[in-house]
This record gives sequence, structure tokens and C-alpha cells, in this order.
Amino acid sequence: MSYQFKASETFWRNFYRLPDRQKAAVRRAWKIFKANPFDPRLGVHKIHALSVKSAKTIHALTIQADLRAVFFAEGDTIFTVDVGTHAIYRT
Repeated sequence: MSYQFKASETFWRNFYRLPDRQKAAVRRAWKIFKANPFDPRLGVHKIHALSVKSAKTIHALTIQADLRAVFFAEGDTIFTVDVGTHAIYRT
């Protein structure tokens, strides 16, 4: 399936706050993510609490040990919501 990608302002704001080495890790993961958002190398998993709260299936992908990106899919569009530590699951 071919996807379109859209990122929230929150995602970009938090991305630009990351240290340079973490930004580089996000960019590496993004290349894989763009080819296949559910690639097993990304460790994509459902975030149950956020999914219930938003009434959408919310997923997170693992970028580094404690660095995640949160996203959801609507049809052929992937919306990246946030990037950061596990604390982003509480938003």
C-alpha cells in the first residue's frame, strides 16, 4: 500500500527540541517508516490507553531505547502525532 504522510505541529516542535544525535536517529527510522510504517524493524505497537482516549488506533514506533514516535492511520494517510520519551503516551 502507498501512504501519504502528515505530521502535527506538536511532532515538529518536539522533533526540533531533540538533541542532534536523536534527530539523526529519527531521520534513519523515518526512511524505514516511509517505505513501510509497520516494518518489524520499527517495533510498532498499539498504545491502548491513547487508542481508547482518542477513539482511534494509536501506534508507537521505537526509534531508540526511550525514544518513540506516535502515529495513527486513516485510510492511506499516516498522521505522526508526537515524538519523544514514553511521557508522550500520557498526552
